[in-house]
Amino acid sequence: MTGMKAAGQKKLMLFSGRTHPELAEQVAEQLGIEVAPTKFQDFANGEIYVRYLESVRGCDAFVLQSHSEPINQSVMEQLIMVDALKRASAKRITVVTPFLGYARQDKKHLGREPISARLMTDLFRTAGANRLMSIDLHTDQIQGYFDGPVDHLFALPLLADYIKSRVSGLGATVVSPDAGRVRTADRWADRLGLPLAIIHKRRDPDVAHQVKVHEVVGDVEGRTCILVDDMIDTAGTIVKAADALVEQGASDVIAAATHGVLSGPAPERLQKSQISEVVITNSLPVAEERRFDKLTQLSIAPLLARAISEVFSDGSVTSLFEPK
Repeated sequence: MTGMKAAGQKKLMLFSGRTHPELAEQVAEQLGIEVAPTKFQDFANGEIYVRYLESVRGCDAFVLQSHSEPINQSVMEQLIMVDALKRASAKRITVVTPFLGYARQDKKHLGREPISARLMTDLFRTAGANRLMSIDLHTDQIQGYFDGPVDHLFALPLLADYIKSRVSGLGATVVSPDAGRVRTADRWADRLGLPLAIIHKRRDPDVAHQVKVHEVVGDVEGRTCILVDDMIDTAGTIVKAADALVEQGASDVIAAATHGVLSGPAPERLQKSQISEVVITNSLPVAEERRFDKLTQLSIAPLLARAISEVFSDGSVTSLFEPK
C-alpha cells in the first residue's frame, strides 16, 4: 500500500525526489508502505515537471530529498514537489532533507554576503511546507530560521554504537578536527565515556579549502583517535587532522561523519590518508565510482522512519534521543 492510515482516516504518504530513491525505499520498507508513485520529467531547457499519480488530498505528506549533486536541481525539484502537494490539497507537508543544502552559509562572515541557509528555509516555507525534518544540521541555530516546527535528528547514536564496537577494549580518544566542532565532539565523548582532544587549525585566507594544522590539544599518544565531524566534503581538513594526530603518536585514526559529501578529490585523499576507516551514513548517495575500500556506510533509514512515524502519530521525536 502507498499510505498508512491512523484513527480518523488520517493518511501518511511518503514521496521521494530523484536524488536518493534508495534511501526513500528503505524508509518506506521500515514504515510498511510504498513510496507514492510520481511522474518526473525534465524539459529541454532543464525545467522540472512533477505530477503525483494518485490522490494526495487530506494526506500527511513527507517529501524526502537529500540535497546532493546536482544540488541546485535537487533543491528545486523538492520545492516543486511541495508546491504540487499544496495545490493538490495535502493536509500537512513535511520536508525531509537528511542533508540540507546551503547550511554552511548560516551567517555573514564578510560584508555583502548572503545568509543562504535562511533563504533555503524561507523557500520551503513559501512553497507550502508546514514542517522541516533534517539530520545533523551544520549549526543548531538553523532550526530557528524556519517559521514552523523543525525536527532536528541526530545520527550520533547510530555512528557511536558502531564506533564503540570497533574500539572496545582499546585506549581511545574523541578528537574535534577544529574549534567549531568541539560541541559535536563533546557529545561523542559523553556518549562513549572517552576523553576529548582538539586540533587547533587556521585556514589560509587566500586559498579555499587550504588548512594549516597548528597543534593537538589533549592526550593522543598511543591511542586510537576518533575524528568526528558533521560532514566530509573535500576531506582536506580531516586528512590533515589525521596527519597531525599520527605525528603526535596516535596508534590509529578513525573518521566518523554524518554526511559524506565526498566532493572532488575526497575519495582518493581518504583512501591514501593515514585514516584506517571512514564511517558515514547514507544521508547522501555515494556513487559506485566514488566508493573506496576504507569507507563504511550505515543506514539512517530506521531513524528517519521512526521520526516520521512519531510526527504522523503526534508522538515525541525528542524521545528518540533521550537516554534509555
